[in-house]
Amino acid sequence: MIPNLAPLLRERCRVRPDSPILAGVSGGADSLCLMAMLQEAGYPLILAHFDHNLRPDSHEDAEKVQEIAEKRGIPFVLGSGNVRAFAKTRKQSIEEAARNLRYTFLFQQARELGAQAVAVGHTADDQVETVLMHFLRGAGLSGLKGMTHRTLLQGFDPEIPLIRPLLDFWREEILLCCSERHLVPIVDSSNASVEYHRNRLRHILIPQLETYNPKFREMLWRMSRSLQADYEILTSILETIWNETVKAEGEGYMTFDAARLLQLSPGLQKNLLRRAMQCLRNGIVDVNFSTLERAAAFIKKDAEGQIDLIENFILLREEDRYYLAEKGAALPNEGWLHIEGEIPIQIPGETALNDEWTLLAEWWDSVPLAKEQMRQSENPYEVWLDTQYLQPPIFFRTRVPGDRFQALGMDGRFIKLSDFFINAKLPRRARDHWPLLCSKNRIVWIPGFRPSYGFRLRETTKKVVYLSLQKRK
Repeated sequence: MIPNLAPLLRERCRVRPDSPILAGVSGGADSLCLMAMLQEAGYPLILAHFDHNLRPDSHEDAEKVQEIAEKRGIPFVLGSGNVRAFAKTRKQSIEEAARNLRYTFLFQQARELGAQAVAVGHTADDQVETVLMHFLRGAGLSGLKGMTHRTLLQGFDPEIPLIRPLLDFWREEILLCCSERHLVPIVDSSNASVEYHRNRLRHILIPQLETYNPKFREMLWRMSRSLQADYEILTSILETIWNETVKAEGEGYMTFDAARLLQLSPGLQKNLLRRAMQCLRNGIVDVNFSTLERAAAFIKKDAEGQIDLIENFILLREEDRYYLAEKGAALPNEGWLHIEGEIPIQIPGETALNDEWTLLAEWWDSVPLAKEQMRQSENPYEVWLDTQYLQPPIFFRTRVPGDRFQALGMDGRFIKLSDFFINAKLPRRARDHWPLLCSKNRIVWIPGFRPSYGFRLRETTKKVVYLSLQKRK
């Protein structure tokens, strides 16, 4: 028999009895028991049902739940979505897509209706299945600890918690609860299908394991409770390191300070990356051992480049930072110069390269002054050139195959532009759109780095052009 949930709701779920809870109710035994126990504990409720449209008769479930809500005088909200289409578009499993759509709906409703928490009917049996699923995927401590009574799913809502009041109760107790209250659960035929991974665990693997240990479920559940205590210790340590190492978070990516990340042990590096992936994907990524080993090995190289990880993630090293990102995420350009196509310049005058940068061009007649200013300048975005060797057209363009550059300071030798970029440690993502000042077909100046040896100031220089790239205010 399930006792009054009031103490558990107060202590573990940390919810107040004077503010509504939005309960996700499918109509199955777990969610009906959740509804009844929350109501009996004195909490104001809102029932929410999401129709996944995975069965032709799924709308009938919604109607039955609405009828139950009306009989009990509980406000009811309904949502629906095309899970199969969503899964195909996002390249997710049916289970993952269903969860994403359902939780998005539940938290949106909770926010709009002023609910203090979203409650779901996960039970001790669900906990066993979850931990076993994580074990088979090679998860670490964060996966083996299983679900908790209260958690924040940052990707769905950073403030409203998800609570699981029934996490300590077994299926047998749930069915007894419904029977005692004359609640008739809806039987979802898809729960019997072994097409879904979780169902195969429930109906095939767990019964097999119970032939080795009849108390397998209880053993795994106790293990998860024990590991949760260990995880709390690790989390407190990781929180400090996380704040020191994660420098920025954007849409689909996180930025790590390379120097700090390299100081950490491989174990801490792996835990940070696991947490980052889970934050970016709403806590649903199960990161296996081999993936984290490859990531740690890549970090140890301390070199620029990138590797592919699981779940459409990449790990990228650029200069003094690492990016963990979803493929296709718009990573920051860190103020890099960038242009599109060819841009003719005005001498003298101002030329806009893009929305951020403008080129100022001037003629200088005083060659000694130009040489003195050039010696004193530490600004890589300004340059003094001998106009005698400049031939129109003079323009900015991006690199093309076969480009070579006669960099100042290399005794007049030409090198491949690609080699120059590598030696200059210009991040790979910046190279295709970096502006190159050209005179006819020759590269005159690479802003941010150096001018060409062939256009340097000489003793014979008569007239100088001064160029300065400036950020708009």
